[in-house]
Amino acid sequence: MKLAFSTLGVPGLPVPDVIRLATAHGYHGVELRAHPEEPVNPGLDLSRRTEVADRFRTAGIEVLGVAGYPRVAAPGDDGPVIEEIRRLVDLAHDLGARYVRVFPGAGREETRERADATAARRLGTAAEYAADHDVRVLLETHDSHRAAADAIRVLGRVGHRNAGALWDVMHTWLAGEQPAESYAALAPFLGYVQVKDIASAEDTTPLALGAGVLPLAECVEVLSRHGWDGWLCWEYEKRWYERAAPLPELLAAGRDELSRLLNESA
Repeated sequence: MKLAFSTLGVPGLPVPDVIRLATAHGYHGVELRAHPEEPVNPGLDLSRRTEVADRFRTAGIEVLGVAGYPRVAAPGDDGPVIEEIRRLVDLAHDLGARYVRVFPGAGREETRERADATAARRLGTAAEYAADHDVRVLLETHDSHRAAADAIRVLGRVGHRNAGALWDVMHTWLAGEQPAESYAALAPFLGYVQVKDIASAEDTTPLALGAGVLPLAECVEVLSRHGWDGWLCWEYEKRWYERAAPLPELLAAGRDELSRLLNESA
């Protein structure tokens, strides 16, 4: 498996510094948070996108994906949501990234059936566009669809290879699933896996990998047992928890922890 980290952990950090962190600490790739407050976002013109892609390529660091914020199950018109995804797909394509992350985000007033149908319809349309750009749109296990069982209700209806799943191990754990259950459900759709650690279900402040309660060893073990050889991406939510320790000082130990888990599960 290859290791990456998300720039959610280093909010606003310039691209050259992100690349230096990945290179210095032995990460193979980076997931770029594609928000307007970040240096890489859909508002970049083509020349700047080309420059960013060249920087990563020269350094030998892969842009794993762009993490966007479209909410595919949210109430409202389809048009704005699909257009937002298309802009992210264009960005991913220009950066040489394989994946775009989207959220479910169903409204509380929505029935499960209606939310699933809305998400599947939008993902199906987005997947057709993504296929023409060699990009996959991944539905993250999150918010209204935090369990793998929730995500596959949507993805099973889409039935397109360019629509897949992003397994956030915290959310499936919070939903009460065991790693083996989550993997079994997501395996046919799995793009990559977001790892992290927290103190408890009540305190989700990000911690160093291995310092909290999330079943990271079990997740890595089930992936290894099934021969999965994709990406593990550390999503450290520093942007939402200002008091959390700075990610740069944790990256080396995080890589070592993931390497240890991989070695032990081999």
